[in-house]
Amino acid sequence: MKKILIIDDEEKLRGLLARIVKSEGFDVFEASDLKSGFKKLEQIDIDVILCDVKLPDGNGVDFLQNIKTSFPQTEVILLTAFGKISDGVQAMKNGAFDYIVKGDDNDKIIPLLYKALEKAQLQKKVLQLEKRIADKYSFDTIIGKSKALEQVIDLAKKVAKTNSTVLLIGETGTGKEVFAQAIHENSHQVGKSFVALNCSTFSKEILESELFGHKQGAFTGAVKDKKGFIEEANGGTLFLDEIGEMPLELQAKLLRVLETNEYIPIGDTIPKKSNFRLIAATNRDLKAESDAHRFRSDLYFRLNIFEIAIPPLRERVKDIAPLTTYFVQQFSEKTNKKTLQIAPDFIQKLEAYHWPGNVRELKNIIERSVILANDDCLTSAILPYEMQHQENKNNKSMSAFSMQSIEKLHIQKVLNYTKGNKAETARLLEIGIATLYRKIDEYNL
Repeated sequence: MKKILIIDDEEKLRGLLARIVKSEGFDVFEASDLKSGFKKLEQIDIDVILCDVKLPDGNGVDFLQNIKTSFPQTEVILLTAFGKISDGVQAMKNGAFDYIVKGDDNDKIIPLLYKALEKAQLQKKVLQLEKRIADKYSFDTIIGKSKALEQVIDLAKKVAKTNSTVLLIGETGTGKEVFAQAIHENSHQVGKSFVALNCSTFSKEILESELFGHKQGAFTGAVKDKKGFIEEANGGTLFLDEIGEMPLELQAKLLRVLETNEYIPIGDTIPKKSNFRLIAATNRDLKAESDAHRFRSDLYFRLNIFEIAIPPLRERVKDIAPLTTYFVQQFSEKTNKKTLQIAPDFIQKLEAYHWPGNVRELKNIIERSVILANDDCLTSAILPYEMQHQENKNNKSMSAFSMQSIEKLHIQKVLNYTKGNKAETARLLEIGIATLYRKIDEYNL
């Protein structure tokens, strides 16, 4: 039932208004002043407030600001005995749904109430949707318990609250876009646009149009003005996936936007402004690409303000079991099956596999397995042939004289020297931070 709060110090008038509103089937609550009215709001999820302007403890027009700050989804209709244009204007500026005169406009109250309810309900649906999106992309929903993943999540949480550009590096299928979404949802840009563009999907010409937009008639097929992703991301976050695939000419244009917040749509002559946070991702070694003159070094250094290396799935074997459990539940519901049990040998085979496609490949394998399952349990027999007949590379014994044994001992010594500082350890070893995490996981350091 829709809930209406009436705030008015005139008891008879408040009672009459309450009876009229109740006759429409609404749940009505009453308050005689602003203080008691605010208490009702804290206790009850009110949809619409009918509030007098002149009250013993304050002015309804001013009180409106407090309501919209604390309960933005609640609509307010202000009632006054003496209509003043200045009060009406200020009321609308403060966020009132409407401002009407008592007595003269009684016949307007119920129709207005229905319109205000419609808006309030729409706002609540939007808030619920935003909450579901935030929950879906929060750091808590990133599944895994390996040290490598926990360290990456910790880095992402730290940078999320800043406005710094972030460069996510990792193999295809490791979940770079999931991390980008989580960073956005935990940033100052939350609630604003999150715009994602894969730079490997389009030709140079189409990518330029998608990124910068174009004016009508700029080229054949440009039948109307088109906003680019840079404009769409204004105030929010622009996520450029596979940025290593971006042509050199466009890299120069992107660099200008990052440095000046200005860009020019194709076919236009007037610069536009867009202020956004950039998160970029790549499966390439951009430093090596830069050294080989396949990626602009100035753009690389502009992007590489805060780098996060997402380790591949084979380097975080501990995450395979919880991910499998999650995907089995997800696809059991999707295929209208009861949640299947998971046999130990099923997990063992998954953990032994090298996962070139990472989490994305695991998700596909689980979906296939759930579809093929004929009983209540997933066993290794249902997995693809190559997964059933592999050797577990993680169970290799290591000779004390092997190069691996020497490497493990050396890494441990450097870690001890740096007191566990991974970044400093990687620098002294002259290897990438992602490689160091892989070695730590591989050697169980």
